[in-house]
Amino acid sequence: MNMFRGARCSDLDAIMQIYARARQTMADSGNPTQWGRNFPPQELIEEDIDTNRLFVYLHNGVLEGAFAFILGPDPTYAKIEDGQWLNDTLPYGTIHRLASAGKRPGVASDIINWCLEHCESLRADTHADNKIMQHILEKNGFTKCGIIHVADGTPRIAYQRLSREGAAR
Repeated sequence: MNMFRGARCSDLDAIMQIYARARQTMADSGNPTQWGRNFPPQELIEEDIDTNRLFVYLHNGVLEGAFAFILGPDPTYAKIEDGQWLNDTLPYGTIHRLASAGKRPGVASDIINWCLEHCESLRADTHADNKIMQHILEKNGFTKCGIIHVADGTPRIAYQRLSREGAAR
C-alpha cells in the first residue's frame, strides 16, 4: 500500500540516507556536481520539515522516497530563458529535491502523480547532466520549457506539466 505524508523529525536519518544514495547515483551516472557531496544539507531538510514542505512516500510502511512539494510562486521560476512556460497564469506547485531509496521502480512517477492531484500545474527543474531526472520528467508527461537559474546562478532545465484540469483551461 502506498502512502504520502508530511515528513517528521523522526524520519530525518532515513531521509538523509535516501539523499546520500541519490548523490551517489547522480555521481555514478555522470552528474557529480548538481548536488555535490552534501546537498541537500541537513539544515535545509530540517527547515523543509518545519515549514511542512517536505513529504515522504511510503510503500507498505517503508520509506521509499522524499521530496519537497511547494505550492505557490517560486522566485527561481520568475525568469525563464530560451523558451516559455506552458501556462504562466495558473497557480502552480513545484517539486524539488526528489529522491528515491532505489529499492523499487516507479517511486518518482507515483510522487509526480500525487503532486498533480494537488495542483493544476506542476514545475520542476534539473541539471543538464542529470539525464535520469530528465528521462523521468519526460516519461511522466513534462515538457521542457527553457532554462532557469538557481540561486547560485547555475542554469537548470525547466519543465512543466499541466494536470488534466489545467490543460483544459
